[in-house]
Amino acid sequence: MSFTLRTAAVRRTAAAAVTAALLATLAACGDGDSDDNGNDTDTGAKSSESATGAPKADLTVLAASSLTDVFETAGAAYEKKNPGTKVTFSFAGSQELAAQVEQGAPADALVTADTKTMDGLKADTGTPTVIAKNRLVIATEEGNPEKIESLKDLADTKLKVVLAAPDVPVGRYSEQVLDAQKIEVKPVSEEPNVRAVLSKVELGEADAGIVYKTDAATATDKVDAIEIPDAQNAVAEYPAATLKTSEHAEAAAAFVAWLSTPEAQKLLQDAGFQQP
Repeated sequence: MSFTLRTAAVRRTAAAAVTAALLATLAACGDGDSDDNGNDTDTGAKSSESATGAPKADLTVLAASSLTDVFETAGAAYEKKNPGTKVTFSFAGSQELAAQVEQGAPADALVTADTKTMDGLKADTGTPTVIAKNRLVIATEEGNPEKIESLKDLADTKLKVVLAAPDVPVGRYSEQVLDAQKIEVKPVSEEPNVRAVLSKVELGEADAGIVYKTDAATATDKVDAIEIPDAQNAVAEYPAATLKTSEHAEAAAAFVAWLSTPEAQKLLQDAGFQQP
C-alpha cells in the first residue's frame, strides 16, 4: 500500500498549534471568581461535591475526533447528573492528542481511538479502560455514483480515494485491512483525522474514503456507507484514562468511570459504537 508519510516537523507544528489554542481557551475561561484577597470563591471548586457525590470541577477531556457527536451528548448528560461540574472537550486525531499530553497541555482525561496511542503514554496516564469499539466502512458520495462495492474497488486508479494519514488510528486500521487483502490504494490525500476524511467525501472532493461506521452515520444525508465484511475488517478500541497532571484527579476519575456505566454505554451504542 502506498502512503506518503508526513514529516515529523509538520506533525510537531500542528500539535503545537492545537495545544496553544487549547491553552488560550482555558486561560480565557479563568480559574474562577476570587475576592479582594485572591481567595477562591468559585462554587465549583474541586473540594465541593455534586448532588451525586462526585467532586465538582471544570474538566477538560482530550478525545478522538470520532467521538465528537456522542461525547457532546454525553457531556451534557454528565453535567445534568452532576450539577456544578462542566466538561469541556478538545477533539483531534489521537496522535495530535498524544502530542498535546506530551507537551503538557492542561487537561484532566484522555480518550483515544486506539490502544497503541494510549499505551505510548503510560507515564502520563492512569490505568486505561476500554469504553467502546468501532469498525470501518467505505464512505462514498450520496447515491454511490461510482458503484463501489468492496475494498478491492478502491484500487481503481480512476477513483479519487482519500485516507487518513498512517500515523492516525483510522489510517493505521485502513492500512491494516487493505494490506491484509493485498489491495494497493494510492490516496489523493492523507488527512489528520477521520472527520477530515469524511468531510472530503461529503464535499465531493473524493469519490470514497475509509472511515469509522459511527462517523458515516453522522452524515447519512450526504454519504453512503459501504459495509466491510467482519472477516476483512478491523476493530478499533477506545481506551479512556485520567491524566496524572490533572488538578482535579477525583473528578476526572469519576468521569472516566462514568463512561463505563449503563447510562454512558447506552449513549455510545445508540451512536453506533460497540460494547467494549
